[in-house]
Amino acid sequence: MRADLEPVEAAASGRRASDNRTRSRSRPRPGRWKKVLYERQPFPDNFVDSSFLEELRKNIYVRQYQVWTVVCESSVVIHQLSSVCVFVVLWWYMDQNRLSPHQLFTYGLLLSLFGYLTFDIIDSGAGRHHSGRTRWADLKSTVVFVTFTYGFAPVLKTLTESISTDTIYAMSVFMLLGHLIFFDYGANAAIVSSTLSLNMAIFASVCLASRLPSSLHAFVTVTLAIEVFALWPMFQKKLKAITPRCYLVVTIIFTLAALLGVLMVSLTGAVLFALLLLAVSLLCPHYLIKLQSSKDNIHGPWDEAEIKDDLSRFLG
Repeated sequence: MRADLEPVEAAASGRRASDNRTRSRSRPRPGRWKKVLYERQPFPDNFVDSSFLEELRKNIYVRQYQVWTVVCESSVVIHQLSSVCVFVVLWWYMDQNRLSPHQLFTYGLLLSLFGYLTFDIIDSGAGRHHSGRTRWADLKSTVVFVTFTYGFAPVLKTLTESISTDTIYAMSVFMLLGHLIFFDYGANAAIVSSTLSLNMAIFASVCLASRLPSSLHAFVTVTLAIEVFALWPMFQKKLKAITPRCYLVVTIIFTLAALLGVLMVSLTGAVLFALLLLAVSLLCPHYLIKLQSSKDNIHGPWDEAEIKDDLSRFLG
């Protein structure tokens, strides 16, 4: 009896296997996954193909910095720190009656005239031709500014008399710090604002000028702020763009002069200022270069799309 059933069971299992093969042939197989949105595909929304990570790239935008290059670029920060120190030291000398406002105004005027002529020589008149300004127009603007500032000097002197001296000094410190934070060091960042930086420096100079003995002191202080925080950075920027070596030499001399001025005021302040300069020029570049090896930025098909074509013709 058992022997008679074995051929029947074998035939039935053969038919079931044949039916399974037939159904597997007739069932539609899913095609290869495509990275498109306009075509319906038989895959779930969170499906990840094995080719998804083939476009993975690491650190494709990492810059390889050189030590000397970073140290030279840090000179912009050092230069601005020195400018703030020079301004504060000169104000302190006038406050202590060690420097006459007449002398400071005369020296500042001569140095500004020398810088103006040097700027014109370095620039070869390109900026003047581009803007369409003449020397006569520059002279008229200077006369108007000096006259306007001198006329409002008594107002600047008495503007903050009702505010305590400690508050004025605290406000000046915060304004000068804000000037250093928002100053344009050449980086393309959202925090950079040349207008805000200059306004904060002028506001600090007005606050400090109100604590000087006379209206003439206030006038000279505001004029000095324009020369140090507006004209001097423009000259240094042009000098760096055309003759970088001369820019480094001028920056070193200017920094040493600022350090010497701080030393004549306070030994502790000079030591702290020197340590700050060393940290900015040596320590920060060292850590910047050292941290480059720790970068692990990944780029791939998950990045946001960037439109690089010129779309201005569609917006006209």
